[in-house]
Amino acid sequence: MEVSENMDDPVLVRDESHVRIITLNRPERLNAFTGDSYRLLSAVLDDADRDHDVRAVVLRGAGRAFSSGVDLKVMPADAEGRGDLGDAFGALLESLMAMGKPLIAAVHGAAVGFGATILLHCDLVLVAEDVRIRMPFTEIGIAPEAGSSYLLPLLIGPQRAAELLLTSRWVGGSEAVTIGLATSCHATGSVHDVAMSLARGIAELAPEAVGAAKRLIRSGRTEAVRLALLRESDEGLRLQETIGPFRGDRQS
Repeated sequence: MEVSENMDDPVLVRDESHVRIITLNRPERLNAFTGDSYRLLSAVLDDADRDHDVRAVVLRGAGRAFSSGVDLKVMPADAEGRGDLGDAFGALLESLMAMGKPLIAAVHGAAVGFGATILLHCDLVLVAEDVRIRMPFTEIGIAPEAGSSYLLPLLIGPQRAAELLLTSRWVGGSEAVTIGLATSCHATGSVHDVAMSLARGIAELAPEAVGAAKRLIRSGRTEAVRLALLRESDEGLRLQETIGPFRGDRQS
């Protein structure tokens, strides 16, 4: 995959030495995802994982937010379209789970829905002081997604995870660090620079040793996440049967 920063692309890619920088680039929609951007990000992650010159990856968002999740304005109305979107989403999750290189998220502004649950698939999450993280599934009447029903309790403990998933409330930067959702919190204007410094430091280490450490840390996790995805899908279908199809404007 050619590394470029065509400002019309929904995902931008560039390299600084052995660090690949991936930028979600739909700032006018707070970097909300579409099927195309799911597929493109999946391809970009796969390419970074295959590239021997890439030793660490930084994921960030353009504009004033990290990501507001799926773009409700382009949500398909028909079952076939939603199936295609679900397939693209599933492929992206597989790419995240297969990523063998360290994946570092630099998060500012809003991180909502998949903009929040994607962080659970990152190895290190650095947040800005202005960050606002939210998993709004109970409020909008859908099941938790992206394996968050397994990964969030694993990361921050079952009771804290239950509180966030049951209430759909916002989490700020300092709290995200306190509960273990993020590694560290930084001034809004510096979080990307700090993430790059961290990535460069990791890239200077022996990639074989870094890869071994990541594999050991994540041993057994992929299959557990896949099982969680199946459970989440089943619950999502049950919710559709009981309260109807997802609507972005639904309030519980």
